[in-house]
Amino acid sequence: MSRLKSIMTRRAVKSSVVVLLLAGGLLALAGGGAAPAAKPLRIYIVTDLEGASGVYQFAQTRETGPLNEKAKEYLMGDIAAVVRGLRAGGATDIVILDGHGSQAFVPHLMEPGATYITGKPRPGPLTGLDGSFAGMVQLGAHAMMGTPDGVLCHTQSSRTENRYWYNGVESGELVQCAAIAGAYGIPTILVTGDEATCRESRQFFGPECVTVAVKRGLSREAAELYPFEETRRALYEGAKRAMAALPRCKPYKLTLPIQAKKEYLVFDDPTKPGRKATKEGTIEDVLKLMSF
Repeated sequence: MSRLKSIMTRRAVKSSVVVLLLAGGLLALAGGGAAPAAKPLRIYIVTDLEGASGVYQFAQTRETGPLNEKAKEYLMGDIAAVVRGLRAGGATDIVILDGHGSQAFVPHLMEPGATYITGKPRPGPLTGLDGSFAGMVQLGAHAMMGTPDGVLCHTQSSRTENRYWYNGVESGELVQCAAIAGAYGIPTILVTGDEATCRESRQFFGPECVTVAVKRGLSREAAELYPFEETRRALYEGAKRAMAALPRCKPYKLTLPIQAKKEYLVFDDPTKPGRKATKEGTIEDVLKLMSF
């Protein structure tokens, strides 16, 4: 009898343990054991004005006045579509940098769901960018200097007509921004601009980087424009696709040290054509790329 009682006692203890385990599981399912929070998906957007919907003249981007004010509004509409698309695709935090030289943000047209950086001077070429971001978007971008069908094409300065080579490869602003992001391990996931800009993006970043063309260049200041309703829809859908493509996109990296070359015009006499000058050197730190 004592042996039977001992067996029954052990079985009762086991049953109690099972009940406790089941109860704990039910509590976890009911929210007693909360699952770890999903990792934030931070996206950094660098904007320019030349590649926005409806922009095709330097008068819209260089000079102050009605044309410039309208062009800024066009850019803000493109930004709004991309922000909505990124958030629909799962972005949790979006930071947008005003990358146009004379600054182009219109505060009262800022789309909710993002923060906006504008004004100068500010620290670094891509202020606020760090390794916490999952991807970069280049919005309203343009092709490098010398692209025949590139609307408002230039690299850094359209007036001095700068051209840059890194390790023997001519590169524009797309590469400059992507290389800095690449130093933090951040891939470029979306590029928007004209057809030539999208072609340049595929050349350097491959097919996984999503591109959205909002116009087609005929010359440097002539373009086939697309209706805003169509471009904003395409930008929204492209941003959603970019979020889905993020895991397949790779950071763009330049091999160090970078053998750099720059060609540009020097105007000794403002009334006469500029003369071409050349600068060559080595860049040891990608984060100092824009200082060359």
